[in-house]
Amino acid sequence: MTIKMVRWGVAIWGAAASIAMAQPPSKSFAVRLDQARTYLLVDEKGLHGPGSVVIAEAVRRSRYVLLGEDHFSREIPKFTTGICRIMAPDGLRALAVETGPEATTVVESNLRRPDRAARIAAFAQGHPDAMAFQNGSDESNMAADCARLAGRSFEIWGLDQEFFGAAGFLLERMLASHPGPIARVAIEHLADLDRTMTAAAVTSASSQDLFIFKVSDQQMAIASDRIARDGGQRVRALFATLAETRSIFLGQYRDGYASNGQRARLMKRNLLQRLAAVPSASRVLFKFGDVHMAKGINGLGQRDLGNFIAERAEGDGASSVHIGVYGAKGVHALYGGVGRQVRNEPFVLTDDEDYAWLKDALASHASGDTGHGWTLIDLRGFRAAPPADIPADWEKAAQRYDFIVIAPELTPSSLLGPK
Repeated sequence: MTIKMVRWGVAIWGAAASIAMAQPPSKSFAVRLDQARTYLLVDEKGLHGPGSVVIAEAVRRSRYVLLGEDHFSREIPKFTTGICRIMAPDGLRALAVETGPEATTVVESNLRRPDRAARIAAFAQGHPDAMAFQNGSDESNMAADCARLAGRSFEIWGLDQEFFGAAGFLLERMLASHPGPIARVAIEHLADLDRTMTAAAVTSASSQDLFIFKVSDQQMAIASDRIARDGGQRVRALFATLAETRSIFLGQYRDGYASNGQRARLMKRNLLQRLAAVPSASRVLFKFGDVHMAKGINGLGQRDLGNFIAERAEGDGASSVHIGVYGAKGVHALYGGVGRQVRNEPFVLTDDEDYAWLKDALASHASGDTGHGWTLIDLRGFRAAPPADIPADWEKAAQRYDFIVIAPELTPSSLLGPK
């Protein structure tokens, strides 16, 4: 490029900037927020009300729909099923979830069975803490409902690392994959260790007593060497899954940033494997914790799965829509211990410092006026010409998400299996 061309470009951009500066000042943030806010209702038949029209339009235009959620409620799975209703007529190939790929095969194999819930409960009882989220009663019902709506080609994709109680399940699968004699002895030894450690963890209720946290690096290294000799491809792959799961969980105590990055990269690899096996235009619904579904750099300092999907969609000439889904208040279902039912804890969303910025949007909920149902905030209008007084947290939210949806209240789900 010549100096003359550079000057010409600078002149054009300078003129454009002058025109932009000459535009009348935008409305205040409070006015713009009120314009961006509408309402919807959510029930067993789907989404209703003016907000549902806005959501449906964005969902129908998008190949990938991403729900970044507050985990383990009864209401958000119902909202998710409503999204499945919107997507299914135009084709919904998969629901991608925050569950390990091996554990998800158990979900997939039982998805359309009438005794699905009982079979997943039996699996959970025999393998404490081997599955995350999809052993929840409402999550399981949601997956089955989406499968019914979407048809026979619909699949569940687990993209995460396995859960921290999955070692015994993975070792069982290794033994069932016909390893050679050297590998078999090593796997059986680890399986014995796992049974002892799982029994101790069930007694103590502490996840720290599970195999993932208790087995030593030396024990894993010896097994890895022996499996490499005659384990076979499938056994080696399962052992690599076990080793990476362990590395991610241990990494949370050693270097959380590195561990979160490792986890994000794993989810991206798993997604690419699943996308490679389906038609290129397949539509996918994602349901993960909100931090994973954001565009750009998320709250963990990572370019996570949500950003990867947004870039992938644009590169393919398609689009994605990113929806954060929360509850204004209610009761959270939280981890209750190894082999235990969830424990319940009341919450108010804006009491959490990470979500205090949402007070601007929740005045009606705070005053008890929830007659309109769920609140929908369309964040897209805050990007190109944000109001001068927009708070930093709102500007950041608009960069990460297209919509925020807030239920008036969340009630806790429960696990299949534990009493």
